[in-house]
Amino acid sequence: MARRRRLLAGGEAHHVILRGNDRMAIFFEDADRRLYLNWLAEAARARGVLVHAYVLMSNHVHLLLSAPHALSLPRLMQSLGRRYVAHINGSYHRTGTLWEGRYRSTVLDSDG
Repeated sequence: MARRRRLLAGGEAHHVILRGNDRMAIFFEDADRRLYLNWLAEAARARGVLVHAYVLMSNHVHLLLSAPHALSLPRLMQSLGRRYVAHINGSYHRTGTLWEGRYRSTVLDSDG
């Protein structure tokens, strides 16, 4: 069965959720959180994405992002995710996926 297509809306705010595989930790030290936020800021600047808010839990992430173009958000999430997983796998001598599938996103209604 094919996976459902994402609703991508350029210029709209999106609530993005990314979970750790089997609800396992994705951040092991405060340095991991700082690195994730630095790379998020870099990737957002490169793609013109605005980061309005974030919450970094031990096993998942919530982001509130606005992307100028429909493809800016998925490209940001793909590059950030790959870079971060490579860091975690290399730093903590692990292999395999860190994420529980694809990120989820919901377009938020901008009520004025």
